[in-house]
Amino acid sequence: MSATPRTCAHCGSTLKKWLVPDEATWDEEFFFVCFDNDCSYYKSGWEWMKQQYNQQASYRYALNPDNESSLMIPVWSDTATREMIVDDAEGDEQ
Repeated sequence: MSATPRTCAHCGSTLKKWLVPDEATWDEEFFFVCFDNDCSYYKSGWEWMKQQYNQQASYRYALNPDNESSLMIPVWSDTATREMIVDDAEGDEQ
């Protein structure tokens, strides 16, 4: 894997290593996720989810390190799922 920090395709923020919850349907151990609350992708997601699904939710940009594909992580608040961010000391790529 590259040592270059991965960045959000929408805001340029450095992505954080995020552990996939055990109960999730994804097989991967972790993703890289944008947790910038000012990210345009995250900010516009609130209105899109309300219009499309009548839900008070948004999504965050994520990158699958296994195949470098992008995906969205659904969230219900600014702080949702932040507890799954791997500590900086542990956040080095594997």
